[in-house]
Amino acid sequence: MIVTLLRLAAFIPLMAMGFLLSACAVRVERAPKLHTLQINGSSKLREYFRYTGQGVPLISGHRGGTEGYPENSIAAFEHTLRHIPAFFEIDPRLTRDSVIVLMHDATLDRTTTGTGKVSDYTWAELKKLKLKDRAGNVTEHRIPTLEEVIAWGRGKTILNLDKKDVPLRITAALIKKHQAEGYVMVTVHNAAQARFYHEQNSEIMFSAFVKTKEALAEYEQAGIPWSHMIAYIGSESKSGNKEMYDLLHTRSVMCMISAAPIYDKLSDPAARQKAYQEIIKGGADILESDLPVEAAQSIKGYIPAQSTKRKFF
Repeated sequence: MIVTLLRLAAFIPLMAMGFLLSACAVRVERAPKLHTLQINGSSKLREYFRYTGQGVPLISGHRGGTEGYPENSIAAFEHTLRHIPAFFEIDPRLTRDSVIVLMHDATLDRTTTGTGKVSDYTWAELKKLKLKDRAGNVTEHRIPTLEEVIAWGRGKTILNLDKKDVPLRITAALIKKHQAEGYVMVTVHNAAQARFYHEQNSEIMFSAFVKTKEALAEYEQAGIPWSHMIAYIGSESKSGNKEMYDLLHTRSVMCMISAAPIYDKLSDPAARQKAYQEIIKGGADILESDLPVEAAQSIKGYIPAQSTKRKFF
């Protein structure tokens, strides 16, 4: 009897450990598989974005994507990466107590359960709010801070920080603090902004507004290396873009068109698909969209069979 009790006493901890391991195994099996980008430094980031003429068309999730999830939320990013590899344009803004959060609008009304200006609230107040999805439905998701998203994104994707109300010096310092030059880039609207960042940190990469030959000349005059940028051409797919594509491709610069303001808003899915395809057929290398999964599926026929870029996926 005593021997049996001793054996049982020894067996119970093993049973408990077995149940624990089984539970862990279940959690691991249920964890979502993400399509991550294999980029491990700023030089690899520049290689990923270098135009070669045989690259894979790239997808950028505008505001992180909005397909059933709130924009500028980690939930939206992960939803996209469960389906496709992508990078994300996101929108940093300052709270009243100088915490950087993600919010496209200067006000809270459209995308959260709050009202008024983001800058009138502290972070402690904002984190109590809930985010709304594209249709205006209240979700369980909360406003993330930029630092939370930078920590989340490491080893998964690339973050493109749009220019809102955060001073350039604060953005530059935050990238340096987190040693994030290998996966965090910044949107610049002109050569002067690019020059400021480049002087602060020569490893930072840009998503630069280069819509005209005059803008192109300004970047060259400012001494911004073409290896450090992709070029935002605009939101229209038109024959007039060809001149800028040719000028930038000669400099090994990838060109991006954003479908968000026009083509994402088409009500007919077939019309959206045609528009996405026309953007790539017209010469763009990067398609930015509020509907990144749909956009990626629409242009998958344009992925070359052989490309040196495949090693990044």
